[in-house]
Amino acid sequence: MTTPAEFAPAKVNLALHVLGRRADGYHVLDSLVVFAQVGDALRAEPAEALSLTVTGPFAAALTGEGENLVLRAARALAAARGIAAGARLTLDKRLPVASGIGGGSADAAAALRLLARLWRVPLAPAELALTLGADVPVCLAGRAARMGGIGDALAPAPRLPPCGLVLVNPGVAVATPAVFRARGGAFSQPLDLPAGWTDAASMAADLTRLGNDLEAPALALQPAIGHVLAALRSLPGALLTRMSGSGATCFALFASAEAARKAAARVARPDWWSWGGAIRP
Repeated sequence: MTTPAEFAPAKVNLALHVLGRRADGYHVLDSLVVFAQVGDALRAEPAEALSLTVTGPFAAALTGEGENLVLRAARALAAARGIAAGARLTLDKRLPVASGIGGGSADAAAALRLLARLWRVPLAPAELALTLGADVPVCLAGRAARMGGIGDALAPAPRLPPCGLVLVNPGVAVATPAVFRARGGAFSQPLDLPAGWTDAASMAADLTRLGNDLEAPALALQPAIGHVLAALRSLPGALLTRMSGSGATCFALFASAEAARKAAARVARPDWWSWGGAIRP
């Protein structure tokens, strides 16, 4: 019997400050992370060996990748639990690749959750998740959080109000290491966040005073990001527009999921990926 699909939701950085750089080269971050009601899906069936089939609209972007993050996660979990287990994995890839919304990290986290159930072993610890990527621990938790350190320090997010998001990617990939290399200037202070918000407008007002320190260097590398941001700013009802992660996906915050869905239809273009809806609770 096929194991039920594990959802791998898009991760969105509502704010992201780079606080410094460690001696080992890793950057220290402070970010408010939420998850959207859109993502990839992963299925698994029992098998003697590990295999992965990728389907969906963005499957071609992973062709020839070799050691996909899903397979890396599977092998890491098996090694950590001391088992020689296999699985026939199928990934429905619906999120753009290398797009700043944690698609690969969410897929790896989904693999860890799904295979822990299939193999009947304890869920992987956060330390193992971190070896797969800075965003994997927060994606493994799968809920809004304040993400610090190198992705290893997770704390509860402020209380979030009901709100909607529009996500738009211009169809260009951005390499995270290149964005960090292009970042210049001083490091930022930690995020100044309240305990929570009662409505989307007050949340947007507070977040407007913060930023994404990777937006400017990503924009310099991929000017198409600027066209997306301009289109999002022109949408009626948009409360906040910003790039997520290291790009190139950008978002706009709205008062409701319904307003976001209408705005996404309005901003859609044939060569852009776009979505509108709710933040996951």
